[in-house]
Amino acid sequence: MGRGTNRVECSTSMKIFDIKNIGTYVSALFLFTVLFTLPHFLSVFTVSEDTTAAGIIGMEKEREDPFQNLFLQGKAFFVYDVNENAVLYAKNEETQFPLASLTKIMTALIAKELSPEGMLITIDSSAIETEGDSGLLIGERWRLKDIIDFTLVSSSNDGARALASLGSLVSQDEGTLPEESFVRQMNDKARSVGLQQTYFLNESGLDVNSSTSGAYGSAKDMALLFAYVLDHYPELLEATTESALRISSLSVAHVASNTNDIVGSIPGILASKTGFTELAGGNLVVAFEAGPTRTIVIAVLGSTVDGRFNDMEKLILTSLEAIK
Repeated sequence: MGRGTNRVECSTSMKIFDIKNIGTYVSALFLFTVLFTLPHFLSVFTVSEDTTAAGIIGMEKEREDPFQNLFLQGKAFFVYDVNENAVLYAKNEETQFPLASLTKIMTALIAKELSPEGMLITIDSSAIETEGDSGLLIGERWRLKDIIDFTLVSSSNDGARALASLGSLVSQDEGTLPEESFVRQMNDKARSVGLQQTYFLNESGLDVNSSTSGAYGSAKDMALLFAYVLDHYPELLEATTESALRISSLSVAHVASNTNDIVGSIPGILASKTGFTELAGGNLVVAFEAGPTRTIVIAVLGSTVDGRFNDMEKLILTSLEAIK
Protein backbone atom coordinates (compact mmCIF):
# COMPACT_ATOMS: atom_id res chain seq x y z
CA MET A 1 0.00 0.00 0.00
CA GLY A 2 2.72 2.36 0.86
CA ARG A 3 4.38 1.91 -2.48
CA GLY A 4 1.08 2.21 -4.31
CA THR A 5 0.36 5.48 -2.63
CA ASN A 6 3.72 6.70 -3.54
CA ARG A 7 3.08 5.87 -7.20
CA VAL A 8 -0.24 7.71 -7.18
CA GLU A 9 1.30 10.75 -5.54
CA CYS A 10 4.12 10.65 -8.05
CA SER A 11 1.69 10.39 -10.94
CA THR A 12 -0.38 13.31 -9.63
CA SER A 13 2.75 15.40 -9.27
CA MET A 14 3.73 14.78 -12.87
CA LYS A 15 0.31 15.83 -14.14
CA ILE A 16 0.49 19.12 -12.29
CA PHE A 17 3.96 19.73 -13.68
CA ASP A 18 2.79 19.03 -17.28
CA ILE A 19 -0.19 21.39 -17.10
CA LYS A 20 1.91 24.25 -15.83
CA ASN A 21 4.54 23.78 -18.50
CA ILE A 22 2.03 23.59 -21.35
CA GLY A 23 0.98 27.14 -20.53
CA THR A 24 4.58 28.21 -20.44
CA TYR A 25 5.30 26.50 -23.73
CA VAL A 26 2.29 28.13 -25.41
CA SER A 27 3.25 31.56 -24.09
CA ALA A 28 6.80 31.14 -25.27
CA LEU A 29 5.68 29.94 -28.68
CA PHE A 30 3.32 32.89 -29.03
CA LEU A 31 6.02 35.38 -28.02
CA PHE A 32 8.52 33.80 -30.43
CA THR A 33 5.99 33.93 -33.27
CA VAL A 34 5.22 37.60 -32.61
CA LEU A 35 8.87 38.57 -32.38
CA PHE A 36 9.71 36.66 -35.55
CA THR A 37 6.87 38.00 -37.69
CA LEU A 38 6.64 41.58 -36.37
CA PRO A 39 9.60 43.03 -38.36
CA HIS A 40 8.23 41.53 -41.57
CA PHE A 41 4.78 42.88 -40.79
CA LEU A 42 6.14 46.34 -40.07
CA SER A 43 8.27 46.41 -43.22
CA VAL A 44 5.27 45.48 -45.36
CA PHE A 45 3.20 48.13 -43.64
CA THR A 46 5.93 50.75 -44.08
CA VAL A 47 6.39 50.01 -47.79
CA SER A 48 2.65 50.13 -48.24
CA GLU A 49 2.50 53.48 -46.45
CA ASP A 50 5.44 54.89 -48.43
CA THR A 51 3.98 53.70 -51.72
CA THR A 52 0.61 55.18 -50.87
CA ALA A 53 2.19 58.48 -49.82
CA ALA A 54 4.21 58.64 -53.04
CA GLY A 55 1.09 57.99 -55.02
CA ILE A 56 -0.79 60.73 -53.19
CA ILE A 57 2.06 63.20 -53.67
CA GLY A 58 2.19 62.38 -57.37
CA MET A 59 -1.55 62.90 -57.68
CA GLU A 60 -1.31 66.21 -55.82
CA LYS A 61 1.46 67.43 -58.11
CA GLU A 62 -0.58 66.50 -61.14
CA ARG A 63 -3.67 68.22 -59.75
CA GLU A 64 -1.72 71.30 -58.75
CA ASP A 65 -0.06 72.02 -62.12
CA PRO A 66 -0.84 75.75 -62.31
CA PHE A 67 -0.60 75.92 -66.11
CA GLN A 68 -3.06 73.19 -67.02
CA ASN A 69 -6.28 75.19 -66.77
CA LEU A 70 -5.11 78.46 -68.34
CA PHE A 71 -7.18 79.86 -71.19
CA LEU A 72 -4.73 81.42 -73.65
CA GLN A 73 -5.39 82.94 -77.05
CA GLY A 74 -1.98 82.37 -78.63
CA LYS A 75 -0.90 79.41 -80.73
CA ALA A 76 2.51 78.77 -79.22
CA PHE A 77 4.13 79.36 -75.84
CA PHE A 78 7.43 78.75 -74.11
CA VAL A 79 8.14 79.55 -70.47
CA TYR A 80 11.82 79.12 -69.70
CA ASP A 81 13.58 79.25 -66.33
CA VAL A 82 17.01 80.41 -67.51
CA ASN A 83 19.05 79.85 -64.36
CA GLU A 84 17.61 76.38 -63.75
CA ASN A 85 17.66 75.57 -67.49
CA ALA A 86 14.13 74.28 -67.01
CA VAL A 87 10.97 74.48 -69.09
CA LEU A 88 8.02 75.51 -66.93
CA TYR A 89 5.43 75.36 -69.70
CA ALA A 90 5.42 74.77 -73.44
CA LYS A 91 2.89 74.40 -76.24
CA ASN A 92 3.76 74.13 -79.94
CA GLU A 93 7.12 75.49 -78.83
CA GLU A 94 9.08 74.20 -81.84
CA THR A 95 6.52 75.03 -84.52
CA GLN A 96 7.46 77.80 -86.96
CA PHE A 97 5.33 80.93 -86.90
CA PRO A 98 5.76 84.40 -88.42
CA LEU A 99 7.85 86.53 -86.08
CA ALA A 100 6.90 90.07 -87.12
CA SER A 101 8.93 92.63 -85.14
CA LEU A 102 10.47 90.09 -82.78
CA THR A 103 12.92 89.99 -85.68
CA LYS A 104 14.36 93.29 -84.49
CA ILE A 105 16.02 91.59 -81.52
CA MET A 106 18.33 89.80 -83.93
CA THR A 107 18.69 93.02 -85.94
CA ALA A 108 19.92 94.85 -82.84
CA LEU A 109 22.25 91.98 -81.94
CA ILE A 110 23.91 91.90 -85.37
CA ALA A 111 24.23 95.71 -85.46
CA LYS A 112 25.93 95.56 -82.07
CA GLU A 113 28.37 92.88 -83.17
CA LEU A 114 29.19 94.42 -86.56
CA SER A 115 29.74 98.01 -85.45
CA PRO A 116 33.06 99.40 -84.26
CA GLU A 117 33.09 101.58 -81.13
CA GLY A 118 31.72 105.08 -81.75
CA MET A 119 29.88 104.11 -84.95
CA LEU A 120 27.33 106.64 -86.22
CA ILE A 121 24.28 105.62 -88.25
CA THR A 122 22.87 107.95 -90.90
CA ILE A 123 19.19 107.80 -91.83
CA ASP A 124 18.91 107.65 -95.61
CA SER A 125 15.97 107.65 -98.01
CA SER A 126 15.85 103.84 -98.10
CA ALA A 127 15.11 103.78 -94.37
CA ILE A 128 12.40 106.46 -94.61
CA GLU A 129 10.69 104.65 -97.47
CA THR A 130 10.19 101.54 -95.36
CA GLU A 131 6.60 100.87 -94.28
CA GLY A 132 5.63 102.78 -91.14
CA ASP A 133 6.57 106.26 -89.98
CA SER A 134 8.33 106.56 -86.64
CA GLY A 135 9.37 110.19 -87.14
CA LEU A 136 12.95 109.72 -88.33
CA LEU A 137 14.34 112.27 -90.80
CA ILE A 138 16.60 111.85 -93.79
CA GLY A 139 20.14 112.84 -92.96
CA GLU A 140 19.83 112.42 -89.19
CA ARG A 141 22.90 110.90 -87.59
CA TRP A 142 22.56 108.61 -84.60
CA ARG A 143 24.86 107.00 -82.10
CA LEU A 144 24.51 103.26 -82.44
CA LYS A 145 23.10 102.62 -78.95
CA ASP A 146 20.52 105.39 -79.31
CA ILE A 147 19.16 104.21 -82.65
CA ILE A 148 19.03 100.63 -81.35
CA ASP A 149 17.08 101.79 -78.28
CA PHE A 150 14.73 103.83 -80.43
CA THR A 151 14.19 100.94 -82.85
CA LEU A 152 13.45 98.34 -80.19
CA VAL A 153 11.23 100.46 -77.95
CA SER A 154 9.08 101.95 -80.70
CA SER A 155 9.47 98.93 -83.02
CA SER A 156 10.62 101.27 -85.78
CA ASN A 157 10.88 99.71 -89.23
CA ASP A 158 12.79 102.79 -90.41
CA GLY A 159 15.30 102.30 -87.62
CA ALA A 160 15.71 98.61 -88.49
CA ARG A 161 16.45 99.46 -92.12
CA ALA A 162 18.98 102.07 -91.01
CA LEU A 163 20.71 99.43 -88.87
CA ALA A 164 20.71 97.02 -91.81
CA SER A 165 22.87 99.50 -93.73
CA LEU A 166 25.70 98.14 -91.56
CA GLY A 167 25.73 95.20 -93.94
CA SER A 168 28.18 97.33 -95.91
CA LEU A 169 30.76 96.52 -93.22
CA VAL A 170 30.88 92.83 -94.18
CA SER A 171 32.15 91.33 -97.42
CA GLN A 172 29.57 91.37 -100.16
CA ASP A 173 29.17 89.70 -103.49
CA GLU A 174 29.05 92.11 -106.40
CA GLY A 175 25.57 93.53 -106.73
CA THR A 176 24.52 92.51 -103.20
CA LEU A 177 22.80 95.26 -101.24
CA PRO A 178 24.01 96.08 -97.70
CA GLU A 179 20.70 95.01 -96.17
CA GLU A 180 20.94 91.64 -97.94
CA SER A 181 24.39 91.07 -96.46
CA PHE A 182 23.03 92.13 -93.08
CA VAL A 183 20.18 89.61 -93.24
CA ARG A 184 22.69 86.92 -94.19
CA GLN A 185 24.56 87.73 -90.98
CA MET A 186 21.28 87.40 -89.06
CA ASN A 187 20.70 83.92 -90.43
CA ASP A 188 24.29 82.88 -89.76
CA LYS A 189 23.91 84.02 -86.16
CA ALA A 190 20.63 82.14 -85.75
CA ARG A 191 22.35 78.91 -86.79
CA SER A 192 25.41 79.52 -84.64
CA VAL A 193 23.41 79.95 -81.44
CA GLY A 194 21.16 76.96 -82.14
CA LEU A 195 17.90 78.59 -83.23
CA GLN A 196 16.78 75.60 -85.25
CA GLN A 197 13.40 76.89 -86.46
CA THR A 198 14.40 80.49 -87.21
CA TYR A 199 15.28 82.26 -90.45
CA PHE A 200 15.00 85.83 -91.70
CA LEU A 201 14.03 87.33 -95.05
CA ASN A 202 14.38 90.93 -93.95
CA GLU A 203 15.61 92.95 -91.00
CA SER A 204 12.24 94.21 -89.73
CA GLY A 205 9.93 91.20 -89.82
CA LEU A 206 7.45 93.02 -92.06
CA ASP A 207 5.39 90.69 -94.21
CA VAL A 208 6.98 90.32 -97.64
CA ASN A 209 3.56 89.82 -99.21
CA SER A 210 0.12 88.48 -98.25
CA SER A 211 1.43 84.93 -97.87
CA THR A 212 5.07 85.31 -96.81
CA SER A 213 6.36 86.71 -93.55
CA GLY A 214 9.62 88.60 -93.23
CA ALA A 215 10.84 86.07 -90.66
CA TYR A 216 9.88 82.75 -89.14
CA GLY A 217 10.76 81.09 -85.87
CA SER A 218 9.46 79.21 -82.86
CA ALA A 219 8.46 80.27 -79.38
CA LYS A 220 11.35 78.24 -78.00
CA ASP A 221 13.83 79.92 -80.34
CA MET A 222 12.65 83.38 -79.36
CA ALA A 223 13.01 82.63 -75.65
CA LEU A 224 16.50 81.23 -76.25
CA LEU A 225 17.44 84.30 -78.31
CA PHE A 226 16.37 86.58 -75.45
CA ALA A 227 18.36 84.47 -73.00
CA TYR A 228 21.42 84.70 -75.27
CA VAL A 229 21.24 88.48 -75.57
CA LEU A 230 20.69 88.92 -71.84
CA ASP A 231 23.73 86.77 -71.17
CA HIS A 232 26.07 88.44 -73.68
CA TYR A 233 24.76 92.01 -74.11
CA PRO A 234 22.24 92.78 -71.34
CA GLU A 235 22.57 96.53 -71.98
CA LEU A 236 21.15 95.98 -75.46
CA LEU A 237 17.67 95.39 -74.05
CA GLU A 238 17.61 97.77 -71.08
CA ALA A 239 15.58 100.44 -72.88
CA THR A 240 12.79 97.95 -73.61
CA THR A 241 11.84 98.00 -69.92
CA GLU A 242 10.68 101.63 -70.13
CA SER A 243 7.18 102.77 -71.05
CA ALA A 244 8.59 105.71 -73.01
CA LEU A 245 11.98 107.24 -73.71
CA ARG A 246 13.16 110.64 -74.85
CA ILE A 247 15.99 109.87 -77.25
CA SER A 248 17.94 112.27 -79.43
CA SER A 249 19.94 111.89 -82.57
CA LEU A 250 22.83 114.32 -82.98
CA SER A 251 20.34 116.94 -84.14
CA VAL A 252 16.72 116.04 -83.27
CA ALA A 253 14.95 114.90 -80.09
CA HIS A 254 12.46 112.04 -80.37
CA VAL A 255 10.03 110.33 -78.01
CA ALA A 256 9.83 106.55 -78.30
CA SER A 257 6.71 105.00 -76.81
CA ASN A 258 6.96 101.33 -75.93
CA THR A 259 4.72 99.09 -78.03
CA ASN A 260 4.41 96.74 -75.04
CA ASP A 261 1.28 98.03 -73.30
CA ILE A 262 1.95 96.12 -70.05
CA VAL A 263 5.65 96.88 -69.70
CA GLY A 264 5.08 99.08 -66.64
CA SER A 265 3.17 96.39 -64.73
CA ILE A 266 5.65 93.52 -65.03
CA PRO A 267 7.62 93.08 -61.79
CA GLY A 268 11.37 92.74 -62.21
CA ILE A 269 11.22 93.21 -65.96
CA LEU A 270 14.54 92.78 -67.80
CA ALA A 271 13.49 93.01 -71.44
CA SER A 272 10.49 92.90 -73.76
CA LYS A 273 9.63 93.01 -77.44
CA THR A 274 6.34 93.01 -79.33
CA GLY A 275 5.49 91.94 -82.83
CA PHE A 276 2.39 92.24 -84.98
CA THR A 277 1.57 91.77 -88.66
CA GLU A 278 -1.43 90.38 -90.50
CA LEU A 279 0.31 87.04 -90.94
CA ALA A 280 1.87 86.82 -87.49
CA GLY A 281 -0.96 88.07 -85.34
CA GLY A 282 0.18 89.24 -81.91
CA ASN A 283 3.59 88.19 -80.60
CA LEU A 284 5.32 89.11 -77.36
CA VAL A 285 8.47 88.04 -75.53
CA VAL A 286 9.27 89.17 -71.99
CA ALA A 287 12.14 88.45 -69.60
CA PHE A 288 11.79 89.19 -65.89
CA GLU A 289 13.37 88.37 -62.56
CA ALA A 290 11.24 86.04 -60.46
CA GLY A 291 13.74 86.41 -57.63
CA PRO A 292 17.45 86.93 -57.10
CA THR A 293 19.34 85.25 -59.96
CA ARG A 294 16.07 83.71 -61.21
CA THR A 295 15.39 84.88 -64.77
CA ILE A 296 12.24 83.74 -66.54
CA VAL A 297 11.72 84.27 -70.28
CA ILE A 298 8.23 83.88 -71.76
CA ALA A 299 7.45 83.80 -75.48
CA VAL A 300 3.92 84.11 -76.90
CA LEU A 301 3.32 83.64 -80.64
CA GLY A 302 0.22 83.79 -82.80
CA SER A 303 -2.10 85.56 -80.37
CA THR A 304 -4.07 88.74 -81.11
CA VAL A 305 -3.27 92.43 -80.71
CA ASP A 306 -4.69 92.49 -77.18
CA GLY A 307 -4.60 88.76 -76.52
CA ARG A 308 -0.80 88.64 -76.40
CA PHE A 309 -0.83 90.99 -73.38
CA ASN A 310 -3.56 89.00 -71.62
CA ASP A 311 -1.72 85.76 -72.33
CA MET A 312 1.53 87.20 -71.02
CA GLU A 313 -0.01 88.48 -67.79
CA LYS A 314 -1.49 85.05 -67.08
CA LEU A 315 1.77 83.27 -67.83
CA ILE A 316 3.81 85.63 -65.65
CA LEU A 317 1.50 85.15 -62.64
CA THR A 318 1.37 81.40 -63.17
CA SER A 319 5.15 81.19 -63.49
CA LEU A 320 5.58 82.93 -60.16
CA GLU A 321 3.13 80.49 -58.61
CA ALA A 322 4.88 77.49 -60.17
CA ILE A 323 8.31 78.28 -58.72
CA LYS A 324 7.17 79.05 -55.16
